[in-house]
Amino acid sequence: MRLRFPHHRRLPPAQTPTDELTPELLARVRAIELRARRLVNTLFLGEYHAVFRARGIEFDELRPYVPGDDVRTLDWNAYARTGEPFIRRYREDRDLTVLFLIDVSASQFAGAAEQPKAALAAEIAAVLALAAIRNHDRVGLLLFSGKPQRYVRPAGGPTHVLRVIREILRARPATPGTDLAAALQYLVGVQRRRATVFLLSDFLAPIDPARLRAAANRHDVIAITIRDPVDEALPNAGIVTVADAETGAAYQIDTSSPAIRDAYARRIHTLDAARRALFGELRIDEIRALTGKDYVPALLRFFRRRGAAA
Repeated sequence: MRLRFPHHRRLPPAQTPTDELTPELLARVRAIELRARRLVNTLFLGEYHAVFRARGIEFDELRPYVPGDDVRTLDWNAYARTGEPFIRRYREDRDLTVLFLIDVSASQFAGAAEQPKAALAAEIAAVLALAAIRNHDRVGLLLFSGKPQRYVRPAGGPTHVLRVIREILRARPATPGTDLAAALQYLVGVQRRRATVFLLSDFLAPIDPARLRAAANRHDVIAITIRDPVDEALPNAGIVTVADAETGAAYQIDTSSPAIRDAYARRIHTLDAARRALFGELRIDEIRALTGKDYVPALLRFFRRRGAAA
């Protein structure tokens, strides 16, 4: 069950036309882009480049030798032909594709925190997408709820990053529920070449091990678990009416009861333990982010852990 408290109700409004860009939306896109740019410039650009390395290097040019150049890069064939020393220069042949697979089901807009999970997902994706673009990688997007609902083909350039942020911010669930298996099946079908896939969800819905295994066998899958505090622990707020964010079913529960709060916490703990075991089996890295908390340390820990293992 994905809970929302009525006094914090933040279910999305009716879907706006896909070509409608309101001033509010543009302002949100710009604010996220500016914050993401600052973080990339100060923290993540070098970390990203070190972790997601290029496929190889390719020849770029020959240039005349100047004092101080590494003599190991001298091109002796060119020297034999011309009698002049030349340096061989290479550049990275990155050709990397980064895909964001983002849960935009109704539960992503519900919770007790001021910042919804959907907004946090947009900001984290913006940081990673901008780092990718700055490293000349291509970025794509797949949004899903009860089914895959929007796919943006991988492309490069800062304008494309803004489009990706915009698509995430204005996404609303087109169908009820959360079907991660259908999204993973679509991913495997549409993205044939190996890619780095960031999978963003609260992971409160069931995970099909077979679909996840098929995606992890083809791609480098990195999970980003985005939670609201109420997803993991019920507050002691007395008798409250809660509702399933995706079915609308309402219930009254006594959150002052330690037994009820403990049962809820145990259920989430069991769900998380099973997910972590599956991720471990498939060698899927997980990053955890909580609404209302700074996600930067979690991203930095991921980059440094990956960098140390490389």
